[in-house]
Amino acid sequence: EVQLVESGGGLVQPGGSLRLSCAASGFTFSSYAMRWFRQAPGKGLEWVSRISSGGGSINYADSVKGRFTISRDNAKNTLYLQMNSLKPEDTDVYYCAKNVDNNLYPAIDYWGQGTQVTVSS
Repeated sequence: EVQLVESGGGLVQPGGSLRLSCAASGFTFSSYAMRWFRQAPGKGLEWVSRISSGGGSINYADSVKGRFTISRDNAKNTLYLQMNSLKPEDTDVYYCAKNVDNNLYPAIDYWGQGTQVTVSS
C-alpha cells in the first residue's frame, strides 16, 4: 500500500532551520509530482510547495518563498523540505502529499501522517 512518512520536525528557535523528509513507498515515486502542505489547529490546510516528478518544475507559496526549498531524491524515494529563517507563524503540522500525476494537475490522492514543527523562543 501507499505510505508517506514524514520526519524531521521538532522545536526550533526563530531564525533557525529544519529539514523535513518524506519517505515514500508503495508506488513509483519518480512518476509523480509531490506537494507539501501545513495546518495549524482549527485552521484549514495551506499549500506550501510543489515539485514535479523529475524535479524540474517547482513552485512555492508566497509566505515561504525565499526561505523554503523543496527537493527530491528519486533514487531514495524521498521528498525534502529545507526550511530556513523560520518564524513563529511557521508553527504547524507539515504534511507531504502525492499528486495524482507527474506535474500540474491540482489533486492529491495520498497524504502522510504529518510532522509537527514548532518555532518558539
